[in-house]
Amino acid sequence: MARIADSIDTPATFSTSSAPETAPAVERPPLTVPGAAVGRRKQAIARVRLVPGSGTITVNGRTFEDYFPNKLHQQLINDPFTILQLSGAYDVIAKISGGGPSGQAGALRLGIARSLNQIDEENNRPGLKKAGFLSRDARVKERKKAGLKKARKAPQFSKR
Repeated sequence: MARIADSIDTPATFSTSSAPETAPAVERPPLTVPGAAVGRRKQAIARVRLVPGSGTITVNGRTFEDYFPNKLHQQLINDPFTILQLSGAYDVIAKISGGGPSGQAGALRLGIARSLNQIDEENNRPGLKKAGFLSRDARVKERKKAGLKKARKAPQFSKR
């Protein structure tokens, strides 16, 4: 009985501060190794090649800003580089076929992330994996069903 009373009287010590932060990662130079990968999203397929360079992105022979005028798509595509702090380290040459602008942007992002993973798996993989850039988004358009107007939309019900 005395042991239980002793443990009740002793206040528990809790700390509101989190664990001590580690020093920021040392800036490491990008590897001078090319990489290539394929990215897919919806109906779009992107064949991506990364070459050490100045950071220019060429899509189907056109400039990046010309092919993807939407700023949201541009940011989506550049996310793997910003996560790894490798902006301007690699030139991207991509051939994209199929799908629309959103699907093509997602396919290009997956292709870039896979290429970066292939170039330096030991250093790049943890950051890309944590951000979710290495997994394919498998959501595709559902097929139309017989007797319905779309995949799930039924015709209007008429009582009489």
